[in-house]
Order: sequence, then structure tokens, then C-alpha cells
Amino acid sequence: MQQRDPYEILGVAPTAPAEEIQKAYRKLAKKLHPDLNPGNAEAEEKFKEIASAYGLVGDAEKRKKFDNGEIDAGGAERPPHSYYKDYASSERDHPYADNSGFADFMDSEDGFAELLRRSARAQANRRGHDLEFRLPIEFIDSIAGANKRLTLPDGGTLDVTIPPGIVEGQVLRLRGKGAPGSGKGGFGDALIEVEIKPDRFFTREGDDIHLELPVTLTEAVLGGRIKVPTPTGAVTMAVPKGSNTGTVLRLRGKGAPRHAGGHGDQLVKLKVILPKEPDPELEAFVSGWENGKTYNPREEVAT
Repeated sequence: MQQRDPYEILGVAPTAPAEEIQKAYRKLAKKLHPDLNPGNAEAEEKFKEIASAYGLVGDAEKRKKFDNGEIDAGGAERPPHSYYKDYASSERDHPYADNSGFADFMDSEDGFAELLRRSARAQANRRGHDLEFRLPIEFIDSIAGANKRLTLPDGGTLDVTIPPGIVEGQVLRLRGKGAPGSGKGGFGDALIEVEIKPDRFFTREGDDIHLELPVTLTEAVLGGRIKVPTPTGAVTMAVPKGSNTGTVLRLRGKGAPRHAGGHGDQLVKLKVILPKEPDPELEAFVSGWENGKTYNPREEVAT
């Protein structure tokens, strides 16, 4: 089966600059990553295809070799005489043209061998390129930190440590976990872009965390101590007497970790909730509550 042209896979022209190729790869990778398409075998195969294409033309040296016909679309080396003949008869620019500096000895096997030796030396000890991935995490993990395992397109895994207080779009670098290099060049890095999933209860603004918390009528009128969830575990909070829906209470130091040290706060907005089922005792009390009949909470609202 003939392999597709890597430029065609990435949707760029063969003359595209490196920045355009990288941008095209990132756009496709974010769309097709297996973690964002669970169970979608087609998306996984396409992701493998674009990763392979970028591994070829996203690397300057490999791209040069591919453009020169020295390797095929799968990265395998072609027989020397084969690609020499192909490019010697091509109309496109290639390293054997007169302006390349090698035309004087291209008819010589010794000259050709020297060219191959130069190419081999250039490839030796080259560091592998970086690989980019996207990792969705829960909101609570972004505040408290966590250890996650990322499944790669080839079935491998990466263990990722999520630092406390990480923000949406932050990129984590795992050194030496990227593509292999040549010779003693070593591996590239894995770049993990973090995506924080929305939470049902918590939201974040800067280093502060916001939570809307239901309270009973009794707790609002008489006050009391109640348990409040935070991303790092429940704490006890005092509700003042006479609290209303919209009253905001502050839990100091229970927000997100700050880069300079310390933590933000958690702001708890109270919401008074009546029982779901009718309560005859409550209804009888309210019916006989004279102050409740005369008090008008809307008197300052324009009518």
C-alpha cells in the first residue's frame, strides 16, 4: 500500500515554512487526539497518521532528506542509486544541481559516497523532536494536584504529575519522553497541554474559588455551623444569624495555590432553599407571623 504524502496529510504545501507546518499539526492534533475522542478508532488512526507525518516533515533534517528523495513517506531509506537517478532526472531543485556545489563529482562513485558520509555525519547525534499532547483533567485535580496517566496513540503511556494550582492551557514538559533522536542525540520532550474540565459546583477567578451553597431556612435565620466542600476536602464554616440568599462568606486560604506562595480564598455564596414537600407547621407559622406580612423587601425596587 502506497503511503500518503506527509504534506498532503497535514494540509500544507511542500514549500510551506516550518512555522506553518507546526501550526497545521497542532490544529489537527487538538482535534483528533484520542483522549478527546474516546472510542473513536477513526480519529485515533488519523492522529497516528498526522503524528507520523509531522515526525517526518516537522524535523528539518528528515524533511530535507524526504524532499531530496533519500527517504520515503514512512521514513525508510531508499536505495542510493534509486533516489540519485530520480533526482538527477527531475526538473525540481535538488542537491545534485550545478548550484549545489557537488556537481563536479556527481558522476563519480567516490564523490557520491562522500556525499552520503557527509549526510550521515550531519544526522549523527541529533536530538529527537518534541511531541505534543493534550490532557483533560478534573477541576479539583487542577487545584489540589494529581498523578495522571496519558495514553499515547501507539498504545504506550506517560505518567504525568499535575502540580497544584495549574491553569487552563498550561503546558507541562516531560524531558526525554519525546521522539528518539539519532546517534547519541537522545530523545526529545513530551509537551502536555492541560485542559481543565468544567465543574458542577466550583468555578475559579484568579486565585479565588467560588461556590454557591444551599442552606436551610433554619440555618439562615438562626445561624449555625455547617460543612462546606472545598477542592481539598470539607471544612466547617459558621453561618451568621439572619443570612440571606446572596450572602457571601469567605474561607481564607482555601483557594488555588499562588505562584508567589500561599493560597487564594474560597468565596461561598449562600442560597436559602425551602423543603421540597409542603410543611404545614411552617405554613401555620408564616400565616401567624405579623411582621412577615408587613415587611416589604421590594420597597427599594423601582415599580
